Amino acid sequence: MKRVLAIILGGGAGTRLYPLTKLRAKPAVPLGSKYRLIDIPISNCINSEILKIYVLTQFNSASLNRHLNRSYNFSGFREGFVEVLSAQQTKENDTWFQGTADAVRQYIRLIKEWDVDEYIILSGDHLYRMDYSKFIKRHRETNADITLSVVPIDDKRASSFGLMKIDSQGRVVDFYEKPKGDALKKMQVDTTILGLSKERATQSPYIASMGIYVFKKEVLVDLLESTGQTDFGKEIIPAAAKNHNVQAYLFKGYWEDIGTVESFYEANLALTKQPQPAFSFYDETAPIYTRSRYLPPTKLLNCQVTESMIGEGCILKECRVNHSVLGVRTRIEAHCTIEDTLIMGSDFYEPFAERQSGSQSGGVPVGIGEGSTIRKAIVDKNARIGRNVQIVNKDRVEDAQREDEGFYIRNGIIVIIKNTTIVDDTVI
Repeated sequence: MKRVLAIILGGGAGTRLYPLTKLRAKPAVPLGSKYRLIDIPISNCINSEILKIYVLTQFNSASLNRHLNRSYNFSGFREGFVEVLSAQQTKENDTWFQGTADAVRQYIRLIKEWDVDEYIILSGDHLYRMDYSKFIKRHRETNADITLSVVPIDDKRASSFGLMKIDSQGRVVDFYEKPKGDALKKMQVDTTILGLSKERATQSPYIASMGIYVFKKEVLVDLLESTGQTDFGKEIIPAAAKNHNVQAYLFKGYWEDIGTVESFYEANLALTKQPQPAFSFYDETAPIYTRSRYLPPTKLLNCQVTESMIGEGCILKECRVNHSVLGVRTRIEAHCTIEDTLIMGSDFYEPFAERQSGSQSGGVPVGIGEGSTIRKAIVDKNARIGRNVQIVNKDRVEDAQREDEGFYIRNGIIVIIKNTTIVDDTVI
C-alpha cells in the first residue's frame, strides 16, 4: 500500500446538508457524538496502511483544516501525511473546482510527482468501514485501468447513484449517472452475478457506484490531461469504459451516502440500535480515529438514559434521554426530555460564574435549559436553548426556512443552527 496515494474529495457546497454546512465544509460535519465525516475515509486509509492522503476542498474549509491538523500528525519516522488542498487561483486556472475530476486536475502537477502505482479516489461524506487493500488487490489482479467499488441497490434509491452493467468477468460494459424513468429501467441487471441470493437480487436489481475509484497512475493522468471533462461519475468513467479495462469490485458491508439532512439524521440515530447497529464504532481491529480532546468523563446526575450514545465531557442533570446521540460537552439541565434527537454539543465550557450571571447571548447559557423538551431534531454546536423551550415541530411542518429565527425544518426534522440562541418559553 506504500505505492498508493489517496485523494479524498470534500464535495461541493453541501446545499442538501444545509444548515449543517452553513459554517463548515461537508466533511467537517460532526458525526456520532465525537467524530467528523472526514474521519471515516481517513481512518479507512490508515487501517489499510495507505498513509499518503490529500483532502480536496473549497467551501468553508477553516474548521476542516483545523480538525485535520489537530488529529493526524504522523511521526517523522513514517512517510505519511494528511494534507488539505483548497481551491486556488493559478496562472493556468483562475476558477474554482468545477467538479470531482476538475478538482484533481487542478492539482495534477503535485499529485503526479509522487512515485506511486495507483490513486484511490474517495468521497468525504460516506459512512462505512472498508479495507482498501482488498479493493486494490482486486484492481491489480484484473490488471484494470480503473476499478469502481459498487453495492447492490433497490428501486427506491437507484436514481440517486451512478448505475452500471457488468459482464461475467466483472468488467463494466455500461455506465449511467443518476438515470430516471426508462433509462433507469434499462440499467436493471441480475445481481446474482455478484454473488447475491435470488431473494436479495430481486430486492436490489441495480449495481450502484459508491463514488470510490482506483486508477492506474498513468491512466488517470492521461484522462485528465487529454480532456476537459469535469466529473468522474458523469463524464470521465462512462467515456473510459469504452476503451479501458474498467472493473467493478463488490463491497458487501454497510455503506451510507450521507448527502442529505434526513440521511445524516437517520445514520446517526441508527448508531444507538441494539444489540448490533449496522455500523459500529466498536471494532478494535479497525478503529475510527479522530482528534484527542482529553475531556473529563461524562457526569450523569439522577438521569434516565435509554438507547443513546453520549460523548465525553457531558453534564446531565435529572433529565430523560431516549434514542438520542449527545456530542462532547453537552449540558442538559433538570426536568428536560430529549427524544430521537442528535445534539452536537459544544466547542467550549462556559465558566460556572458566567452561566449563573445571565450575561451570555440572550441571557441563555450554552446547552439545554431547565424544563425543555426536544424531539426529532438536530441541535448544532454551541446552541443556547432556554428554559421551558418546546422543540417538537408542533405544526408537523415538513420543510421550513426560518434562518432568522435560528432553525430550519428538513423532512420534518428541526435543525437548530450552530451558535443560535433560542430564548425561554419558545415553542417550535
